[in-house]
Amino acid sequence: MATINRIRAKNEAEKKLSFAYQGLDSIPDQLLPHAKHLIEYLDLTENNLEDLRFLIDFSNLQTLILDKNRINSNVKIPHLDMLHTLWINHNQINNLSVFIQTLAKHCPQLKYLSMMNNPAAPSFFNGGSFKQYTDYRYYVISQLPRLIMLDDRQVSLEERQEAERIYTPMTLTRRERSSLKTPRLSVTPNTQ
Repeated sequence: MATINRIRAKNEAEKKLSFAYQGLDSIPDQLLPHAKHLIEYLDLTENNLEDLRFLIDFSNLQTLILDKNRINSNVKIPHLDMLHTLWINHNQINNLSVFIQTLAKHCPQLKYLSMMNNPAAPSFFNGGSFKQYTDYRYYVISQLPRLIMLDDRQVSLEERQEAERIYTPMTLTRRERSSLKTPRLSVTPNTQ
């Protein structure tokens, strides 16, 4: 039994990777494991990262911690199908819609998102009003349908319903919007 537990622990350890508190501007390829596709948990806390394109080969990444970096609203994120947890607190995200649309497109399975202490995430701690905080939550919840936790609070059913009520018209695709438009009547001139 002890041997099985050691093997299990070794396999779990091989799925986790941390470069936290290193002050890195980028992650050099020579520091990354050859089998990036096996990594499920990656902690990059307190570095100077601005670009996340190096994550392209982390196809099984489920948890990504990016607290205290230099991530902004226009960050380039590869498609991360398995990512369900993202902590991106204390960064430089100042355009909520741009950033959340990127997440919605590239991280479709996201369930847990924390982006506290970013300019685009108003709260009591950074000078935001309660109304700004509530609107921020509604917008994020409306764009990320699988989200069950935002920052330090669980997403309630009432909150999801209100988010959908407020933001669904804004999130319709161009095709959906055009199908909702009333058809125009065409008048042909009478040639008699």
